[in-house]
Amino acid sequence: MSSFWENKRVFITGHTGFKGSWLSLWLAHKGAKVIGYSIDIPTNPSIFNICEIEKYIEKSIVGDINNLDFLKESIIQAEPDIVFHMAAQSLVRESYKSPVQTYMVNVMGTVNILEAVRTCKSIRAVINITTDKCYENHEWVWGYRENENLGGFDPYSNSKACSELVTSAYRNSYFHNDQIETHKVAIASARAGNVIGGGDWAKDRLIPDIIHSLLNNKKIIIRNPDAIRPWQHVLEPLSGYMNLAEKLYELGSEYAEAWNFGPKENDVESVSWIVEKLCAKWPSDNHGYEIEKSEKMHEAHYLKLDCSKAKSKLLWKPRWSLDQALDKIVEWTLAYRNNDSLYEVCIKQITEYESI
Repeated sequence: MSSFWENKRVFITGHTGFKGSWLSLWLAHKGAKVIGYSIDIPTNPSIFNICEIEKYIEKSIVGDINNLDFLKESIIQAEPDIVFHMAAQSLVRESYKSPVQTYMVNVMGTVNILEAVRTCKSIRAVINITTDKCYENHEWVWGYRENENLGGFDPYSNSKACSELVTSAYRNSYFHNDQIETHKVAIASARAGNVIGGGDWAKDRLIPDIIHSLLNNKKIIIRNPDAIRPWQHVLEPLSGYMNLAEKLYELGSEYAEAWNFGPKENDVESVSWIVEKLCAKWPSDNHGYEIEKSEKMHEAHYLKLDCSKAKSKLLWKPRWSLDQALDKIVEWTLAYRNNDSLYEVCIKQITEYESI
């Protein structure tokens, strides 16, 4: 985390979402000129509004990722050095309900941002943020590597695998690594999942559901208590994305490929473990949890990433344990309950993370 970001112009799609808000805030804190592009603020409450992030970035543009003409116009006017594409329909259960919209946003949205990149001469680095769920999941006990087959059972996971394929096709067709001296753009994709942290209010996600129940003194309802996921604090993959962006900008084609960003090996835990740990950390009594009895949609039971490449080539590694990540969520949520400055809490947590 050097002075690299000072005065860099950074275009972020989906900047009002959970990860996009944390990234916008962190980059602005590092001195970057952040231009955000998003169709709306996806949750109420939202970390974007609570932390008043619009005050700290250069510009917040209201725009649809599928409005190609407006997207092109916005990115040309922004003249960014670096692009992070985070705009997405990011929920598995919602993708079952709205598959067409999911594919429109996640697949054609990727096509549109890469088409917009083709029109803008200032851009040197692009990262498409996808998900760990883009792999063809065989429920293996070992982690998936970047060269494993892409797939995805449900519309969300599959649409993100398609987004990866679009990224690869555009890199091969228009931004080939062998011709980077001509086009000057290095494109990579980043795969991370089950990101947790303060300020996540998305529906049908474990941590937001737990926090909502704890804040309202209600029993927690969970769907798949034995499902095992690579849980990680939001600052972990964001630090990886920022690290990767710096390498793409400075070294180009050497890093223009797919990358995994996951937690420490021993931080792959079950849903029930997360619920019990978080409840134990909550400072007041709670009602525990029960398992949802309604019909369940298919969700993978076991999923793990192999992050060896990021560790060896980017010298990136996760810094916080899962236990520490849960502590940070409790700290953030109690500050929210007490009407403290959440911007200050975010900056405090970012500073603590950077100091490790």
